[in-house]
Amino acid sequence: MKNRKNILTYIVAAFSIVVTSASSSLGVPPLQHPLLLGLAPVAALSNSDEPPSGCWTATGSLNTARYYHTAALLPTGKVLVAGGWDGFNPFTSAELYDPVSGMWNKTGSLNTARELHTATLLPNGMVLVAGGRDSSGQPSVSAELYDPELETWTATSSLNTAREEHTASLLPNGLVLVAGGLDSSGEPSASAELYDPALGTWTATCSLNTARREHTASLLLNGTVLVAAGRGTGFVVLSSAELSATQTATPTPTASVTPTTTPRITPRPRPTPHPRPTP
Repeated sequence: MKNRKNILTYIVAAFSIVVTSASSSLGVPPLQHPLLLGLAPVAALSNSDEPPSGCWTATGSLNTARYYHTAALLPTGKVLVAGGWDGFNPFTSAELYDPVSGMWNKTGSLNTARELHTATLLPNGMVLVAGGRDSSGQPSVSAELYDPELETWTATSSLNTAREEHTASLLPNGLVLVAGGLDSSGEPSASAELYDPALGTWTATCSLNTARREHTASLLLNGTVLVAAGRGTGFVVLSSAELSATQTATPTPTASVTPTTTPRITPRPRPTPHPRPTP
């Protein structure tokens, strides 16, 4: 490859000398000759076959090799990687990447081994991990929350539908929309549900028009979610896409203590006087 570039550069240079001599006899400035216009980028080809530097830089390796895992950026700037597959089984291990040191440190393990799940950063700074394939090889209904301060996982309410290869989108109102995926029947699902972080509960919502798995979900600026492509029933590769309805519901506010006040006593109504009998 290097030799070919050298030959090309030599040919262009020789051609330039010939045209320059002809240009001089015609009184045309060499760089304005029509045969020379546009040749500068070709003549400037590099002799090096090396890729450009400064694109990617190696950083610290994970403590555990994995794939089918999730990664979530925390408010602290660290990245939480959780679960995944080691080539034999799903596992519970999780670790944190520190961009300052470029190192990975182990953190609290998941309560349930899983792969092909989702991880969503919630407005309160916690991470919701939902569904996935468990150690039995089946789609899971379990979900749990990671607390970055305590570095621990706590179980939360289970999904209404076991699923893996689904999507999860944080909506502007703070709810999490989970859609599609592979269900326990071994088929793509059209079901969708909403997680309320304040209540820690899941509620079924409008189903997709097309059952799908391994699709994408993108939150649009108008608050709707665009679901695109994926695989449908019978492993058919889909080209269809659909939009969710705008979610107008607001999450239930966290319960707060209401100050105790002395209730006002409603005065008892006076009895109606009976008329005196006429003598």
